Amino acid sequence: MNMPQIARAAAGDRQRLLQTVVLAFAADPIARWLYDHAGVYLDTSSDFMDAFGGRAFDHGTAWTANDGQAVAMWLPPGIEPDGARMMTILEERAGADKLGDIMAVLGQMETYHPHEPHWYLPIIGCDPLCLGKGLGTMLMKTALAHIDESGLPAYLESSNPRNVSLYERHGFSVIGEIQHGTSPTMMAMLRDAR
Repeated sequence: MNMPQIARAAAGDRQRLLQTVVLAFAADPIARWLYDHAGVYLDTSSDFMDAFGGRAFDHGTAWTANDGQAVAMWLPPGIEPDGARMMTILEERAGADKLGDIMAVLGQMETYHPHEPHWYLPIIGCDPLCLGKGLGTMLMKTALAHIDESGLPAYLESSNPRNVSLYERHGFSVIGEIQHGTSPTMMAMLRDAR
């Protein structure tokens, strides 16, 4: 098996790499809970994912494997998702019957989110055709080596229970469960500074 080629994503690759993320999350429990109709998911997800993690492209902290087969969008310390844009998208496109549960889930996410300087991984995903090639592992190793140089912790929420073991192999520990009403469960995970 060839070693994955890992590189920082260029700002100009943003839209193309967001397409990879849309494919990667097409069966994700949380993403599909938010947008359970296929058309709404496809029409909305690129904008939502950009609001959630797209600032990584602005700060040179998005990584790609094999020129877009997988993407990791890390937000550096002090950089947050575009919360106002996320809320606008959710209010316009998520089911009105879920908005109360969505707000509660977002509140729980904020509760677990570290308050000290840290790196945040809102999005990591792989084109489903490329699963099992070690792309996620290589993205994590590369980014975490960079993060370790900063001496800061890293934080994420795992929206898919199948991915928890991947994060644990890279030093993350579950610090809590996020769930409300009809939502699937997410795991808040923290990796101490190295």
